[in-house]
Amino acid sequence: MNLCREHWNEEDYEKYIGYLKSLQDENYRKFHQSLTTTRYEILGLRVPMQRKIAKEISKGNIEEFLSFCKDRYYEEVNIEGFVLTGIKDLSLLEKYFDSFLLKIDNWAICDGFCNSLKIVQKNKEYFWKKIQKLLSKEETFSIRVGLILLLCFYVEKEYTLDILKKVKMITNEEYYVGMGLAWLLAECYIKYPKETLELLKEKSLSSFVQNKTISKIRDSYRVSKEDKEFLKSLKM
Repeated sequence: MNLCREHWNEEDYEKYIGYLKSLQDENYRKFHQSLTTTRYEILGLRVPMQRKIAKEISKGNIEEFLSFCKDRYYEEVNIEGFVLTGIKDLSLLEKYFDSFLLKIDNWAICDGFCNSLKIVQKNKEYFWKKIQKLLSKEETFSIRVGLILLLCFYVEKEYTLDILKKVKMITNEEYYVGMGLAWLLAECYIKYPKETLELLKEKSLSSFVQNKTISKIRDSYRVSKEDKEFLKSLKM
């Protein structure tokens, strides 16, 4: 199917959905269902194929394509996210960013979208402000988007101390928030051990986040055996 289109209409979009269905891999669908909890029907397309499709769509009329996007299938939403991550015009991305976040209901779409959002690199201050708003929300995956964006683009000298302050203010105890926090803090420790260790010594985090962070740090080959042993004493 020609995905690099100058114009999209409802009929074209439904043909596109039919094309996605034609690429289904039943074994992969079953495997992915075992890893991901989502309200969307999973067709069973591997991520490299989804990225390839998104790249082709992005060569054409992105705005017309996005105007027809729905949220029936997992891959449909994921590809929409990958198309958005290919946008280089911040003002254009702004039109779709918040509404897309409302479609995120699982870790896989969340993390794949955040990892691919390279536009953040050139717009650090804009997204830093955006992330603060996301972290203050109640929705699990709005918070996780903020955490994974921090993990991917902000664990550096200029931002790490602020990150360590911000995470203490997150009260949502949902599993995917806690795991996002632990992953972020483990990376902070690996790059800035002294500063992150002060937070862990406080034991101000939930026991789940504290212990999971320590576990992830101790799994890293970038941490010495001596430090790993000391960190065990900080478990709650």
